[in-house]
Parts: sequence; C-alpha cells; structure tokens
Amino acid sequence: MNIPIPDSLPPEIARDLRTAGEAALRGGNSAMEHYGNETLAIAEKGLNDPVTAADHAANEAIHEVLAIRAPGESILSEESPPPAETTTDARSRLWIVDPLDGTKEFIAQNGEFAVMVGLSIGGRAAAGALYQPDPGVLYLGFSDGGAWEIKVDLASGDPEFGEPVTLELGPEPAEPVRFIRSRSHPDPLLAKLEERLPEADTVLCGSVGVKCARIATDVADVYVHPVAFLKEWDTCAPEAVLRGAGGRVTDCGGEPLTYGKHDPRQPRGIFAARDHTWGALRPMVREIATPILRTAG
Repeated sequence: MNIPIPDSLPPEIARDLRTAGEAALRGGNSAMEHYGNETLAIAEKGLNDPVTAADHAANEAIHEVLAIRAPGESILSEESPPPAETTTDARSRLWIVDPLDGTKEFIAQNGEFAVMVGLSIGGRAAAGALYQPDPGVLYLGFSDGGAWEIKVDLASGDPEFGEPVTLELGPEPAEPVRFIRSRSHPDPLLAKLEERLPEADTVLCGSVGVKCARIATDVADVYVHPVAFLKEWDTCAPEAVLRGAGGRVTDCGGEPLTYGKHDPRQPRGIFAARDHTWGALRPMVREIATPILRTAG
C-alpha cells in the first residue's frame, strides 16, 4: 500500500507513519464491510457503550498489519486483552489502537467515526493515523514533526491517494472561539465553560479523533472533555495528529497525557486546542475541571 509520505521525513518517522496509516486503512475497510448492514451484530460492553461486528473486524485487520510491519512490538487495543507488559521507559514502543472510535456514529451512519492507530514512545504520543472511511480521508501526524491530510478513493477497489496536504495551524486566535463537543456525551462541566464565553460557537461531533482532526483542519478551535472515563486508545493517535499540526493536547490540568500505564485510563480528561486558544482558556479549564482533578490527584 503506497501511502504518500513527504520525502523530507526521516526514514524511521516515515516508516512509523506508513505502518499506522496502513493499519488504519485496513481496519477501516474491514469495518465498512458492515456499514449500513441491517444484520450488524450490536452488543453492550457497558452502560451506553456498544460494540459491533465492525469493531472486531477492524481490530483483527489492524493486528494483522502490525504483526507484519511491527513484529514483536506491544499493542494496546480497546477490543483485545491488554499486553502482558507495558512500560513508559524512554525506549519503549507501544501501538495503541481504537478499531472504531465513535461506534454510535457508525451505527447511525453519520460519518463521524474514525479508525485510530497511534504509537507511543517512552510513554508519550509519537505518531498516529486517523482514518475516516466515510467520506474517505486519512490524517497522519507525528508529534512536533508535522501532520497531513490525504484523500482516499476506494472506487476502483484498491485505494487511490491524493497528494498529502500539510496541516499547519496559524498563531492567530479565532473569533469567536469554536468549541467542538460530543453528540453522545454532553457534559455539564463543559456547559459552564461555554456560559463564560457567551459569544462562542458550538460544533457537535462524535468521535474524539474526528474532533481533534477538525481542530487540526481549522474547523474548530478547542475540545475539552473533563471526564475520567477516557482511555489511552481514545487520545494517542488524535494527540499525535493535532500536535503535529501545531496544536496543544494535555489533560484538563494542563499536564501531558501519558501512555503505557498499568491502568489505561486518562483520569484527568482531555484538553485539546490550537495553541493560542489553549493558553487563553487554560485557567478556566482548570477551574471547571476541579472535580475530576481532585479525584485523580
């Protein structure tokens, strides 16, 4: 699969991005075999947390790619048992997979879902791929190194790729601020933040990955989710893409997100924004997130 990667990238970064991108594409294509299928098998993993045959098909396809492209490296996936051992040692590499981020949106067939394959190195997000099969766009990012949007056309059966478009957020603040928040997980704490910025616009969206991609493509400015139930697979690939585009991604206390923990939760939520907006809103975000910050310690 010849995913176009800028020639200027160091070989090891290009290799990781191609691996993440190919895994995400294979996973997305497997998931789409179930899209709109009336016999789609839907089960509940927990309260308001569906899983489908598409999730499992994507997960299997992603693992097959990683077994070939990154043999022997650990994989943490939402739909698989955890790896025997993880570590945040500076040399450790951990692939972090959400086979179908936005399962509810997949079921609703609204396009607001993504297949996400991230790579953490030394406990920090390093590289990631977000693939939106509907409408067909692949986002690749390397934290602090760049991000790209690539159109994907599957009409002929094999993927045909457009030229990679560099994603680079400018320093200018947006007026008014454009919040992007969940369709399926409205949060009263976030409502308090919006109330303090009455001129702000609100954009509704499903998947965490799609939200971060929309900030990276300058459709929105900030995503705050002050909850304790996000997991590492929800945030790794989106963080790599948005940071690669020049954005900021932290927990709601302004501290870096970490990966390869014994417990894969991100207990202090997520605060993702273009750089200027992140700095301007940080005091307010810390204030409204105080309940979860206290609980997480």
